[in-house]
Amino acid sequence: MPGYYDYVLVLIPLAMLAIVGLLTTFGWSLLTAMPVGAGVSTLVVGHALFVNAPVDTTVRAKDTSVIDSTASRAD
Repeated sequence: MPGYYDYVLVLIPLAMLAIVGLLTTFGWSLLTAMPVGAGVSTLVVGHALFVNAPVDTTVRAKDTSVIDSTASRAD
């Protein structure tokens, strides 16, 4: 099942292409439409990074004892 960040990865180029396409269809020059489309794509990336930031989830074990791997073993 796709998550939020999968949708964001699809939305970045889709927003760029759709906005540039719409603006050029309505008569804007390509030199004007490209920065507007890039700005919207930048806002999508900014939202994904700062507003809805990814969170590192950690799983804690019930036993939190520390294992000393440097201790010498008796053979």
